[in-house]
Amino acid sequence: MHFLISFPSTAMSHIADAELPAVSDAAHTVIREAKAAGVYVFGGGIDETVPPVLVTASGAISTGSYSETRELSGGFCVVKVETRAEAEVWASKIAAACRCAQELRPFMFDPES
Repeated sequence: MHFLISFPSTAMSHIADAELPAVSDAAHTVIREAKAAGVYVFGGGIDETVPPVLVTASGAISTGSYSETRELSGGFCVVKVETRAEAEVWASKIAAACRCAQELRPFMFDPES
């Protein structure tokens, strides 16, 4: 099962700038642990300095996004584990490292992935 672990950038607004390097180090330590465990698929932070574009089925491109996602920000990680309980453990580790709560969502089953 694949799970998305994520948080909006505002969830870290309580962290002082001086603390951010320590948070980054802690987060990278957890990601290295997830990689070593073989559960890490992909992750990263949304580059909020680059505005999103919307690409239609016909290939037309316009600046902007769906109104529901215009506030998409923060960071995310995708893990592949056997159970939701395992995903919750990784979300907890990431929450501790990032010093903020993490949202956990399962991906729908896809027999081709």
